[in-house]
Amino acid sequence: MFLRRFAFGALVGLLLCGGLANAQSAKEIKIGWTTGDGETDPYAITARQFAAALEELAPGRFQVRFFPNRQLGDEREMLENISLGVQDAGALTGTAIATMESAFQLNDLPFLYNNAAQAHQLLDGPVGQRMLEKLAARGIVGLGFAEGGFRHTINNVRPIQKPEDFQGIRFRVQPSNLFVDAFAALGASPTPMAWGEVFTAVQQGAIDGLEIPLTVMAANKYYEATKYLSLTGHAYNAIALVVSQRFMSSLSAEDQEIVRKAAKQAIARQREINGRNQTITLQELASKGMQVNEIENPSAFQEKLTPVYEAYRDTIGRDLVDQALKELGRN
Repeated sequence: MFLRRFAFGALVGLLLCGGLANAQSAKEIKIGWTTGDGETDPYAITARQFAAALEELAPGRFQVRFFPNRQLGDEREMLENISLGVQDAGALTGTAIATMESAFQLNDLPFLYNNAAQAHQLLDGPVGQRMLEKLAARGIVGLGFAEGGFRHTINNVRPIQKPEDFQGIRFRVQPSNLFVDAFAALGASPTPMAWGEVFTAVQQGAIDGLEIPLTVMAANKYYEATKYLSLTGHAYNAIALVVSQRFMSSLSAEDQEIVRKAAKQAIARQREINGRNQTITLQELASKGMQVNEIENPSAFQEKLTPVYEAYRDTIGRDLVDQALKELGRN
């Protein structure tokens, strides 16, 4: 009996030691993002789908730890830390990355894409690859572009259906010169403002509205403060999934390939999930009383904004912009 118990105990000990050894040998990846960890948050979905794909492709080889809600700093801080190799990975807004690499302003060009399928095709192709490769000089490996969704306009003055409808409306815009110049070119009164001040500013009438993705509208209950939701789709919010070069260099060639495959798989799944969530969210916002409309003619907006494209062509990269417009059939 003693020998039988001893043998059983030894077997359990070996199994436990083996499990601990596997856990200790798993490569840890700390991934951060600035938004919440809700089921419909596109950044959270990106990070969790990446972890799921890694586990599917290489069970037990990677241990992904999640840091939402600015736990690792704001996006600029995280970019800097990823560049230095202090942070392993991030799901970050392209607009924030543009402060480090101006080519990422491409997606902020107003009314560049007519739909999400166009954006996916361009960003998965040579143009997107060129953008990601520019991060190598900063010590960052770009794995691909997940989807934050299109930004739309909400306000309390009138529906936006044609370019002239922007005239005189005070919109809070992202703190970006390109966004300020674009809204000014359409005749609006753009106002950069800290995000924490925006809801109160709309409620009190200090501004008339803002430009924002659908999921953020719903999460922050902007249906309580604004009346008109116009599906302008004026900017595509791409989420760059990035890792540090230091982290990537610590992996074997085989594991590096697994990371790249996992990112590609995660991005495809994230886009599919986000697309469904956008449809559900739009229905929710309409049910809350927002008046929803589509714009009449996207090309009319594009024509109005030609001077903005020219003003930022060299900043973004003339050849990159030209290549993008050619692939989109707009050259």
